Amino acid sequence: MTGWRIGWMVPPADLIRPVECLTRNLFISAPYISQVAAEAALDCHDELRPNIARYRRSRDHLLANLPAAGFPRLSPAEGAFYLFADIGDRSNDSVAFCTRMLNEAGVACSPGVDFDRSRGNRFIRFSYRGPEADMRAAAERLRGRR
Repeated sequence: MTGWRIGWMVPPADLIRPVECLTRNLFISAPYISQVAAEAALDCHDELRPNIARYRRSRDHLLANLPAAGFPRLSPAEGAFYLFADIGDRSNDSVAFCTRMLNEAGVACSPGVDFDRSRGNRFIRFSYRGPEADMRAAAERLRGRR
C-alpha cells in the first residue's frame, strides 16, 4: 500500500536476514489506520476477482499479439502485471527505444535499464494494468509500426 507504509515481500531464503535488517526502519510504526486498511484489503476477494480476470485477458492478448508487432521474445509473465520483452535484435538502447516508441506509436513502456543497470539496455517492460481497450489499441498501433 504505497504511501500508507504497509508492505510485504517474499525474498529468497538467503536474503531474508539482510532484507529484515534493511527494512526494519522502513516499516516501523505503521499508522493504525494503515494496518486496519491493509487487513481489510486482504479480504476483498469479490472486488479482486474481476481485476484479476481483466489482467489475465490483457496479458493473454498482449502475449498473443506482441510477437506480430516485432516482440517475439517475451517473459513468461508469472506475476504482477508486466511483460518484459527482449529488444536486443532491434536496439541496444532501451531508453532511446522507449522514447521512439512513445513518439512514433503513442505507446509508453519502461526501459529495462530502470530494472537492470548492467543488462537492461536490451529489454523493455510493458504494463497491462490499464484498461483492456488501451491494451488492445497499443498492440494494434505497435503492429502497424512494425
